[in-house]
Amino acid sequence: MRILSLIALLSILLTSCVGQKKFKDLESQYNQMVDDYENLSMDYKDSQDKLASTQAELSDLEKAYNKLKEEEEELRLKYANMQTNFLNLSKSYDALEKNSSSALAENAKKNRELLKELEEKERVLTQEQARLEKLQSDLASRSQRVDELEKLIADKEQKMSDLRENLSRALVNFEGKGLSVEQRDGKVYVSMENKLLFSSGSWSVGAEGKKAVEELGKVLAANPDIAVSIEGHTDNDPYRGTGQLTDNWDLSTKRATEVLKLLLANKEINPQNLTAAGKGEHAPIASNETQEGKAKNRRIEVVLTPKLDEISAMLNEM
Repeated sequence: MRILSLIALLSILLTSCVGQKKFKDLESQYNQMVDDYENLSMDYKDSQDKLASTQAELSDLEKAYNKLKEEEEELRLKYANMQTNFLNLSKSYDALEKNSSSALAENAKKNRELLKELEEKERVLTQEQARLEKLQSDLASRSQRVDELEKLIADKEQKMSDLRENLSRALVNFEGKGLSVEQRDGKVYVSMENKLLFSSGSWSVGAEGKKAVEELGKVLAANPDIAVSIEGHTDNDPYRGTGQLTDNWDLSTKRATEVLKLLLANKEINPQNLTAAGKGEHAPIASNETQEGKAKNRRIEVVLTPKLDEISAMLNEM
């Protein structure tokens, strides 16, 4: 709803020349939307960091488990040696019982001490076995959750790969016309150069550009669990148009919102999944020293990001 409100305000601003205050209010809402998008990217990175931390904890638990197994084996050996000593002393006790009462008393004392020591070893061994069993149970539970998390992340990555392939097939007719699809950092980027979408200085999408956006919208409608950010970019040439727009920031923002409106023409797309942002000339992908580089920098980038609600919830449970 916030995006629709922003679009409505932009339309009023551009058609009726409203005052500077309303324009600043709109700009503030736009900045908030950019922050929301950046927070989403940070959440994705935090999810990956938490996964790495959880895997490190799992490794530490495995080391502790192996150490406890070694300690348990040592205790078992000591316990077996104690039992052997006890049997030997019992035999000595039987022999000494025939020879002298003093020797018998001494042997009985040693037996009592040995029995006491054996009882203590048994107690310690029982405690260590209980601790080992609990650690083993915790380790198995943690390992299962890590496996589930890794599978969930792998499923997200596979979904993004499938999405990239679907987009490539849907937009194949626009290859060589300034459109490209690529996947990196867990996201899918659809880049459309201005020559496909707009005339110089204009934000009105041409017929060929509308076809490309329409095909893009069909794929997005089939993937409702994807967050979509539409970014407008320009080269570093100053904006020289007249009217409500004053600079490249305005132009890039207006172009992004125009593409957003075209996407919303597809009623199956959830408006809450969409954001529009203008970045002006401040995020170039090529040098502005050449005309070819400038052409690449004048573009609309549609950034598709998987929603991470499930991953965040699972990490909070670990």
